[in-house]
Amino acid sequence: MSLGPATAQGGAGRFFDDFSDADLTGLRAAGWTPRTAAGHPGVPGAQWGESQLRLIDDPALKGNRLLRLSAETDGTGPGTRQAQLCQQRKFFEGTYAARIRFSDAPVQGVDGDPVIQTFYAVAPLRHDYDPQFSEIDWEYLPNGGWGSDRTRLYGISWQTVRIEPWDAHNGSHEEMGALGAGDAAWHVLLMQVSGGRVRLFLDGRQVAEHGGRNYPVVPMSINFNLWFSPGGLLPASAVTRRYEQDVDWVFHARNEVLGPPQVAAAVADYRRRGLAREDGVPASQPALDSRCDF
Repeated sequence: MSLGPATAQGGAGRFFDDFSDADLTGLRAAGWTPRTAAGHPGVPGAQWGESQLRLIDDPALKGNRLLRLSAETDGTGPGTRQAQLCQQRKFFEGTYAARIRFSDAPVQGVDGDPVIQTFYAVAPLRHDYDPQFSEIDWEYLPNGGWGSDRTRLYGISWQTVRIEPWDAHNGSHEEMGALGAGDAAWHVLLMQVSGGRVRLFLDGRQVAEHGGRNYPVVPMSINFNLWFSPGGLLPASAVTRRYEQDVDWVFHARNEVLGPPQVAAAVADYRRRGLAREDGVPASQPALDSRCDF
């Protein structure tokens, strides 16, 4: 299905969150769910909890606030805590974007654990090789992972997968190099989902296009998570290693194909009008499972 021409108009079909709430209570009221359930992905035995999510003042911009995810590990499963926040499962075709600060090094402890920093949309994997599984995601691996020690950003569009033993069917792109240091740590990630094609943009530059069977088929939830790859943790230590990932804003335009300049203009307009949140994306009918554990 081909979507209509791109527009820069706000209103119906737009979703925006500036993460300006005082605490997580406001996020929950807006349809966000902090994950607390154990399980995939990440280190076996790790915990997921609300304590790994905070809303903080932006140290670089007075009056702005950020969503902060933190994940920590002492090298053991029980000593690992990971973070995830998910929206309702009602997003499908259109444009997705978020401004994210990646981290190349921990804020506490020694560097080297295979940490994964993400922004993605997903529908649940109900069983191995589920034909309705849908996922489009960005994964930043500052310390490598997935069989390579190279620092890189993955852009992935999924067809389906079997978790154990691992067998993935997807289209992927690897953007090599560090993205999480100093003033250059902030990035805008954008995904256009339209007409059987997924186009991925990093900081305004298209880096990949996927299609065919690697295209979503059902509504998805918007997610952010910060976790550790189950293989390759540094040895257990009394000093916990802690990583952080910040999110400035997230945006979705339902059934609209917007380029990076149009998304930037839409976000600037929200901020000019002092509108910290808008949700014009209708709920799925019937309602779909919006658990935060897949």
